[in-house]
Amino acid sequence: MQKILFFTIILGCLLLLCELKALQAQESNLIESLMRNRRDLFDTILRNPAKYKVQIIYTQINRNRNNVPQFKTFKYRVNRNEYFYPASTVKLPTALVALEKLNKLKIEGLSKYSRLRIGAEQPPQTAVTTDSTSPTGYPSIAHYIHKLFVVSDNDAYNRLYEFVGQETLNRTLWQKGYRDVQIVHRLGVPGFNKESNRFTNPFTFYNSKNKVIYEQAAVYNPHSFKPKIKNAKLGKAYIEYHEGKKRIIPQPMNMEFRNYLSLEAMHEMLKAILFPEVTPTQRKFLLSEDDYQLLYKAMSGYPSESEYPKYDSKEYKDNYNKFLMFGDKYEKIPRHIRVFNKTGLAYGFVLDNAYIVDFENKIEFLLSAVIYVNENEILNDDNYEYKTIGLPFMERLGRVIYWHERSRKRPYPPDLSKFKLDYRYHLPK
Repeated sequence: MQKILFFTIILGCLLLLCELKALQAQESNLIESLMRNRRDLFDTILRNPAKYKVQIIYTQINRNRNNVPQFKTFKYRVNRNEYFYPASTVKLPTALVALEKLNKLKIEGLSKYSRLRIGAEQPPQTAVTTDSTSPTGYPSIAHYIHKLFVVSDNDAYNRLYEFVGQETLNRTLWQKGYRDVQIVHRLGVPGFNKESNRFTNPFTFYNSKNKVIYEQAAVYNPHSFKPKIKNAKLGKAYIEYHEGKKRIIPQPMNMEFRNYLSLEAMHEMLKAILFPEVTPTQRKFLLSEDDYQLLYKAMSGYPSESEYPKYDSKEYKDNYNKFLMFGDKYEKIPRHIRVFNKTGLAYGFVLDNAYIVDFENKIEFLLSAVIYVNENEILNDDNYEYKTIGLPFMERLGRVIYWHERSRKRPYPPDLSKFKLDYRYHLPK
């Protein structure tokens, strides 16, 4: 009798273990299942996901009766050791560390709204004294952050990179536990190389009476960071420009000393600033409530809502930098939907790291994805399949996840009032 009972218990445990494994497999394959259910939209990608270097992270958010969020994350082909070029997604962590650095300085009168002047110590650095797009006519950290998110302004990112400094930027992120990160160069400016990107410009901050309140000397990173991923090579050839002439280099482009940011790291950073109340202390950024408001507005605002600067609505439509759900076709986005995100687009890579909210239908979810579209495998030739494969994939992926969220039952409807924002310009606090 005891033997029968023993074997019954063992059999029950084995059955339970099999059920748990089956459930885990089902959960890990949710993203793939949703795409396979719409093979008409994803067949090209599903037939060869490795070719397109696809990685996806989807996080469901369930609130308890006190509106505290709980997360359930699904992943598809996520691999921190498979290199992709992060492009403009590095602007998010750079903005966060810039705000944290200001707060840590604790200098009376110094804030993200303080006007500043940027010097130039050596070529190819450039100086900045005024900013005609700013409401004051002068640059500030806050205004750079606004431009960085609303239209992914490269110069705004470069200036924040210069303010923080290469070493401080990376070590701050590593100390917070974001280890799969290496941000080591400016974006979109010629002339800089691995060595010159270790030098950053001097900064001077002023109050409204033109009195100096903080000076930061030029900084040099004495440490030559080792590559985060070895053998990070892309394509079969690349175009190199030198003194106005271009030539093709018939070998893969070595990306070991280029920027690196894993999909998991960018996804977790986004989650940390949207939900600081449930973020582990080590991973939090030292931000004020006003910092959060600035970030939320800049990340979710549409170019047409920007007063400083005013953007041309023909060039900067609502879906500019809103790849997930809205791709490159949806010029007007319903105002009950907001996308808090940072995109990237370069070398054939299309990326988006987003928190999508539908206030009308009480929906919220996190979705991050990357796809590589470069059929000829030549980098830097501006011949990529962004409009035919990359952006349509992002749009379809976002919509498939969105409709899954529409059908998903939640224990409690979320209170999303925290993310309902006033996008009109207000005088800084």
